[in-house]
Amino acid sequence: MIKTTPLLLWLCLLAVCGSGRVLAASDLPILDIQAMQNEASFDETKGLVVVSNGVCVTYTETNSVTILTARTAGINRVTGDIFAQGDVHIQHDDQTWVGEELHYNYLKSTVGGEKFRLGQNTVFVGGDGLGGKGKGTNAIYQGTNGIITTDDYSDPSQKVRAKRFTIVPNHYVEAHDATLYVGKVPVFYFPYYRHSLVQSPNHFTFLPGYRSIYGPYILSGYDWYWDQHLQGAIHFDYREARGFGGGPDLKYDYGSLGEGTFRYYYARDHKPGTNIDGSAIARDRDLVNFTYSSTPSTNLTILSQVAWQKDQYVVRDFYESQYKRDIQPATYLDANQYWQNWSLDAIAQPRVNPYWDTVERLPDVRLTGFRQQIDGTPLYYESQSSLGYFRRRFSDTNNSPSNYFASRFDSFHQITLPQNYFGWLNFTPRVGGRLTLYDSATGPGAYSTSQSRGVFNTGAEVSTTISRVWAGEQNAFWDVDGIRHIFQPSVNYVFVPRPNIDPSKLPQFDYELTNSLRLLPLEYPDYNSIDSLRSQNTIRYGANNRIQTKRNGEIEDLVNWGLYMDWNLRTRPDQRTLSDIYSDLSLRPRTWLILGSTTRYNIDQGQFNLAEHHVTLQPNNTWNWSLGHTYLRSGTIFGTGDNLFSSVYFYRLNENWGTRLAHYFDANSGRLQEQDYTFYRDMRSWTAALTLRALSNVGKAVDYGVAFSFSFKSFPRYGLGADTVHSAELLGN
Repeated sequence: MIKTTPLLLWLCLLAVCGSGRVLAASDLPILDIQAMQNEASFDETKGLVVVSNGVCVTYTETNSVTILTARTAGINRVTGDIFAQGDVHIQHDDQTWVGEELHYNYLKSTVGGEKFRLGQNTVFVGGDGLGGKGKGTNAIYQGTNGIITTDDYSDPSQKVRAKRFTIVPNHYVEAHDATLYVGKVPVFYFPYYRHSLVQSPNHFTFLPGYRSIYGPYILSGYDWYWDQHLQGAIHFDYREARGFGGGPDLKYDYGSLGEGTFRYYYARDHKPGTNIDGSAIARDRDLVNFTYSSTPSTNLTILSQVAWQKDQYVVRDFYESQYKRDIQPATYLDANQYWQNWSLDAIAQPRVNPYWDTVERLPDVRLTGFRQQIDGTPLYYESQSSLGYFRRRFSDTNNSPSNYFASRFDSFHQITLPQNYFGWLNFTPRVGGRLTLYDSATGPGAYSTSQSRGVFNTGAEVSTTISRVWAGEQNAFWDVDGIRHIFQPSVNYVFVPRPNIDPSKLPQFDYELTNSLRLLPLEYPDYNSIDSLRSQNTIRYGANNRIQTKRNGEIEDLVNWGLYMDWNLRTRPDQRTLSDIYSDLSLRPRTWLILGSTTRYNIDQGQFNLAEHHVTLQPNNTWNWSLGHTYLRSGTIFGTGDNLFSSVYFYRLNENWGTRLAHYFDANSGRLQEQDYTFYRDMRSWTAALTLRALSNVGKAVDYGVAFSFSFKSFPRYGLGADTVHSAELLGN
């Protein structure tokens, strides 16, 4: 058994096929025969081609490509038979066949040979007397005296030896009279053995470790597979300082009927802690998470989620990675029907967790008319209308009886007139208006009566695109093959007179965020804070610079720099004449070097309110290093601010060992906020990782953690890159 790497094989096949074309057909299916040394003989009457000293045969059908390489081959273009000898490789979809002598028929998709090896979906098979035929789901192959393994080495550490076996690609491998070997020692006999090629087999998982807040712990589970539609896991966890916990996970996929996940977790917590208001958290803690998505008909999409938690910190305490991704997950049902010019959305969003502020939508229905031409005129029309019943409910922990409820109807309509002058200047004036009706609000915090608000808006946008190409510019050091500079300036003027009703007299369901890190949209309907609409007399300036080159046959941005700011011609109490200047910059001077910068600069005070910079170096597959700095000025709308430095370094010591070092330093408090050290070990058919972490949050003792995790290559525990992006998962969180 040899290691089979499909990507590497593809690259080798492309390299082999790089010279000496013999013949090709023009219509599908296409047979392409290429000789490396141009050593070929023809017999046109019989349709025979014999190639020696290197041959590559490509057979292309609709949605399928088969590539055969060998030292010598005889091809019969009439019958479709190929008799190949010498280091024969056949690549068909995700299957790789290897042997010294193989017979392949590309018309019938049959394959045969005395000695062969097959790699597919992390399962490798080798044996004698191969024979089989068929395409796609109808393919079936049989062999004798073979081995089956998930270990991608020539001498696998564990394998199943079988007298005879059957292979159904993309479905299963079936063996009779089989024996399991660990090394060279037989340990178990199977009269019948079956291994799926479409899912991970049922198996147990264990993750032992230690954390200051848990004490010694072990997180265990049993992953199971019912069929391609339903699979899941059952968790059994024990944390010495916190007690037992566990529950089931489900993952389902029933095609047009929908797909999604379900999770229930219960913990009998010995040290649950306190809520944000200081009240004690109950020892019985549990959570339910359910997701569903489906496309029951063309352009109809349904999405839903239920995220219920017994208390506001149960996810933080037991699913740290999930908590960092979404601190306050919403519960909702959203249905969308899309047409060419229209879209209809209906969303229901109840509150299931009383300790969070929530705007309930019970329901909210919105009809959107996309920008569309009006009966062949130069005018374009767009609109957005919605009707809903809303309930603004504040957290029960603040003891404030300020909840209020109301219905609202809103309808917005706008006409635009896109024009182009001189072939390069774009000018788009617009005029629109909206009407919003509110009924009398109810509830203990109600303060508004029935209202009818009208809003008029107008404005215009001017933009252009200027570009120039220097095709002959070459620079090997900076990997430059030609230069193209694209400059896109724009000026957007928005005028909205003062509405007839001030927002303070209206119930606030869709309100403006006051602590946004970026400039909010100016134009309607992109600006969707319906209940916070106020006067606007503003010019937004924008400019985007892109410098591009060609690398590996594709266009790539060397520089992409966007600048924008607002000039408020008539300021409101919450505005300055000139807003902050916002900058988004990305540089890629080499394919392996990426630099990024996002800043927000206060012109009046001459200081940065926001600065985020990062650089990533990945010159090879041996090491990579990411450095970053995030700064938020304290005392502004962002509260206490932030000043965080980060470093994530990965180094591959050799084929078997690797390490990842991550550090996060909080300059405000002078603390090394987080340290992560992970050591990886490739152990042939499985990989192991030892992780150590020290977490120092403000006002809390340092939380030390260590965990040992392992994952079989044939059914990996983590998705690609998950251990880097969500490093807490290596600790089982």
